[in-house]
Amino acid sequence: MEPKRELTSVDLAALVSELNAYRGAKLDKAYLYGDDLVRLKLRDYDRGRVELILEVGDVMRAHVAAPTHVPDAPGRPPNFAMMLRNRLSGADFEGVEQYEFDRILEFEFSREDGDTKIIVELFGHGNVAVCDGTYEVIDCLDTVRLKSRTVAPGSTYGFPESRINPLTVDYEGFAHTMDDSDTDVVRTLATQLNWGGLWAEELCTRAGVEKTLDIADATDEEYRKVYDTVQRLAEWLSSADLDPRVYYEVDEGADEDDGEDDVGTGDDVRNVVDVTPVPLEEHEMDDALASDAYETFNGAVDDYFYELDRSDDDKSEPVGDTGPDFQEQIEKHERIIEQQEGAIQGFEEQAEEEREKAELLYGNYGLVDEVISTVQQARENDVPWDDIAETFESGAEQGIPEAEAVVDVDGSEGTVTLELDGTRVAVDVADGVEKNADRLYTEAKRIEGKKEGAMAAIEDTREELAEIQERKAAYEERDEEDDVDGDDEEYEVDWLARSSIPIRRDEKWFERFRWFHTSTGYLVIGGRDADQNEELVKKYVEGGDKVFHTQAHGGPVTVLKATDPSEPSREVDFDDETLEQAAQFAVTYSSVWKDGRYADDVYMVDADQVSKTPESGEFLEKGGFAIRGDRTYFRDTPVGCEVGIQCEPSTRVIGGPPAAIEDRVETSMQVEPGRYAQGDVAKRIYREFRERFNDTSFVRKVASPDRIQHFLPPGGSRIVEE
Repeated sequence: MEPKRELTSVDLAALVSELNAYRGAKLDKAYLYGDDLVRLKLRDYDRGRVELILEVGDVMRAHVAAPTHVPDAPGRPPNFAMMLRNRLSGADFEGVEQYEFDRILEFEFSREDGDTKIIVELFGHGNVAVCDGTYEVIDCLDTVRLKSRTVAPGSTYGFPESRINPLTVDYEGFAHTMDDSDTDVVRTLATQLNWGGLWAEELCTRAGVEKTLDIADATDEEYRKVYDTVQRLAEWLSSADLDPRVYYEVDEGADEDDGEDDVGTGDDVRNVVDVTPVPLEEHEMDDALASDAYETFNGAVDDYFYELDRSDDDKSEPVGDTGPDFQEQIEKHERIIEQQEGAIQGFEEQAEEEREKAELLYGNYGLVDEVISTVQQARENDVPWDDIAETFESGAEQGIPEAEAVVDVDGSEGTVTLELDGTRVAVDVADGVEKNADRLYTEAKRIEGKKEGAMAAIEDTREELAEIQERKAAYEERDEEDDVDGDDEEYEVDWLARSSIPIRRDEKWFERFRWFHTSTGYLVIGGRDADQNEELVKKYVEGGDKVFHTQAHGGPVTVLKATDPSEPSREVDFDDETLEQAAQFAVTYSSVWKDGRYADDVYMVDADQVSKTPESGEFLEKGGFAIRGDRTYFRDTPVGCEVGIQCEPSTRVIGGPPAAIEDRVETSMQVEPGRYAQGDVAKRIYREFRERFNDTSFVRKVASPDRIQHFLPPGGSRIVEE
């Protein structure tokens, strides 16, 4: 049985009442892991530390986690996490609601300067949107532009279209929906009443109704049995009268009677497969499943996903692994393109509709002007809106054309809706015909702007699809060559194809600086700001080291280390390749990149030529230093940056000059000066890496966007297309 990786609508309904017990907790910090896991750290007066986990990637969940189940804080917080901290630090948690019966949770926080809503979408590709009190989107993990809804910064958050809520529908509505179906009972419950497959089967089992009973043969008695079962479940969920279970499979031959919990041990005798707010008769009848009871559903959910994550990490690569599932990736991108094409068509239709309305106003100028003037004069005489509406109704009965065109009068909005040549157009009676038409033309332009954004997005998706198809072809071609060549060559690990990659990290002292190792093995470090430049010159420049800096002002102090700080200093005869890579590093992370230039001069000096003591009468600003003696120049040194994922001997993101990186990583991408923000480029690289690796959870843990951004030069960039 495949383990559950997403919470159901029933699960969310059960979680809401338990999560609302944390009302009043104050938010301390927010974190973002990868591009799909948000962690909100809160403080509760009674409970102390509260860790709220919101994950919307391969796993979709929302619950409070035990502190021991929370991942370590990532490095430098990305922009999304900083935005959350700025808006929510010190805010009170006001509660959470489930949107109808959808897999959407709306968390509300309040602070003196305003309210914030965090809307978590646990369906489709998943999303987290941060909105103000009026549902205007401040930021979101993913931008959604569909014909039916929009989720994008600056827009009003668009909820999905309403569906039947099976927990609140009355019996008449329930029976009517069942009668409208042309299939059997269980499928009707699953699709028309939104229960999903497992819960539809569970309801039939509990009600004692045959699952495959054709709707045409079902009686009111069967309907009543199922409806009563639903009502009992709804009562349990609303009152939090639950009996949670975590279900697991026991490996054949495992000893279940030793009283020990073997989940996650070296024997791996248990594999979690489901978590439910009440025991499921469908599971209880399955001899292959066992279960543990929990006091709270939140506790069960937390343990379940913690064990699921551990089991994913511990899985060894299966025999006969067929490599990356390129077809799944291709189908995913094709679905996205189809959605984007629908959005573009929708924007075109909307823009055309707005222009047609504007032209109708001009085409019926006299009639529209007469209606607006009539309303304006009436309002100047303090005539109530209801009386104005009655006047138009009376005029329509008398056959007055202007009155016949009026189909609605809305005093709360100050508008009148006219029907012109079969099209309804709302006009603001405070303005004349020209201003109303201009407003419609402006709206059409705004919608066309959204269309252009969607067209740019679809081009990116098509490029990504083409790259996946090329990788698939190359992979298949390589397999064919392997079949021909046989097994004579030494075996190499295909890290991209492995389903599980062990994480091996060894934090180094230099990782808080900019850094890389040259292709010849020497360490190069650079300052990220004036403080680090100051620190490098004072503490880490030693005899035998070489110091690099760009001729242009504004760049890192770059130190090519001859020895480790713990070793005695010594002179090293660096080869040209090593020196050129250090020079390229210095120019890449300088103002040259920020200015959009591709090369500049770099000079090199010995360690004893660098001093923090200025010449007489001069002043050194923070991070500056004085150079005495001759300099060695590297003319027209090109910028160059490559970022990749290293899988051995340790697992990490590394970045730097391409010649130094490409042989150390399993996969990589190059960037060059461009117009895209650092954070946006990091997200795109991260998503591309996730497509390349079969083990996507590995990429999230070692190569999150903020870790990638750590190696990108300051300023705008763009990805170099291979």
